[in-house]
Amino acid sequence: MKQYLAILVIILLSATGYSQQQNLDRFNKEREKLSKTGIKILATYSVANIIYGSIASSQTTGSNKYFHKMNAIWNGITLGITGIGFLTAKKESTLSYGESLKKQQNIEKLFLFNAGLDVAYITGGAYLKERAKTTTKNPLRLKGYGESIMLQGGVLLLFDGIMYTIHNRHGILLNKMGENIKLASTPNGIGLQVKL
Repeated sequence: MKQYLAILVIILLSATGYSQQQNLDRFNKEREKLSKTGIKILATYSVANIIYGSIASSQTTGSNKYFHKMNAIWNGITLGITGIGFLTAKKESTLSYGESLKKQQNIEKLFLFNAGLDVAYITGGAYLKERAKTTTKNPLRLKGYGESIMLQGGVLLLFDGIMYTIHNRHGILLNKMGENIKLASTPNGIGLQVKL
């Protein structure tokens, strides 16, 4: 009888572990999908800005010419960065709960860090725009570049804020999975407790 009970316990623990790993795999695939969708959206925005900015800069004058020119330049760089991100994003193999948690925290931190950079871009653009008011050396270029950098920084701030929020909400699922697993003391020592 003890042998059958031991076999039943092993089968139940194996099934629970397998089910938990399937949940983690689904979670990680969804995180990758969210990130790739964000990259595609940002890349599409960049391509549209490169095309429109290139055309508009050749058809306008004054600070507008520089505004559109900087939009095209800025988004060329953004497109390059998103392209590198998309090409280097590798499909994750099976990750443990700890590895999944670390990846989740890293992606959230990345978007928060980027949001900080975006604020710096907006501030830098505002500085250029203000500097244009007091300089005699090509003030129209400074004004156009400043306005463009402020706009692009604002768009990136919105993008990074949305991506952070989406990933943060998705991370709640991982936290709930972790609530089912905990280290606990038992009469026989310390053990891993799994809620079934």
